[in-house]
Amino acid sequence: MSDLTSLIHATEQTLTRIAADFSPAVFASSLAAEDMVLTDMILKAKLPIGIFSLETGRLHQETLAVLDKVKARYGHDITLYRPQPELVAAYVEQNGLNAFYNSVEMRRECCRIRKVEPLGRALAGNKAWVTGQRRAQSTTRAELHVQEEDAAHAMTKFNPLADWSEQDVWDYIRANDVPYNALHDQGYPSIGCEPCTRAVQPGEDVRAGRWWWENPDSKECGLHMVDGKLIRIKSVAA
Repeated sequence: MSDLTSLIHATEQTLTRIAADFSPAVFASSLAAEDMVLTDMILKAKLPIGIFSLETGRLHQETLAVLDKVKARYGHDITLYRPQPELVAAYVEQNGLNAFYNSVEMRRECCRIRKVEPLGRALAGNKAWVTGQRRAQSTTRAELHVQEEDAAHAMTKFNPLADWSEQDVWDYIRANDVPYNALHDQGYPSIGCEPCTRAVQPGEDVRAGRWWWENPDSKECGLHMVDGKLIRIKSVAA
């Protein structure tokens, strides 16, 4: 059994266990390559795990196009959660449309409004949530576990691809003809909001294009953080 075959088997087992033991559960998809691997596994196995994405209002058109690709391939509509319009309007009026370039605090406030608050609504009422995070993505994710207790949201959090490499992800996508974001072919290994994402150079960290003007240690939007610290409260043996 190849390493990738073993990884696929372990990930499918994790997803099956989530569906069986942690229902209701939801998968938070950023529509990036990792998330398309999990989307493919969940939908092909017809697992009762809801799939949602955060439509921040600042996404690339190529990212939004993935929604149509999923619909065409799997006949499935990904649920979208959007920020509260009044919160966005107040931020822009007080600080300017692109105030996130001015400081880490301003950037995190924008992320809070456009991503963290909608995430809270998306997770409400569920016992567990699933992410496409991998340890190899950045220094901030080096201690990632497959299963963790997320005290901030009072639920269990799963990162089924924690052990996967970038190569593993793309080998799976190509072998299974999984649809993916066209920006990945243009030098974007990690994709967030359009004004906060750039292509990376060969040899750069896969998340170097996210908030490229900041220190690497601050490069999290807050979805996996509490009070500026990563939500890595307690790991659980998978």
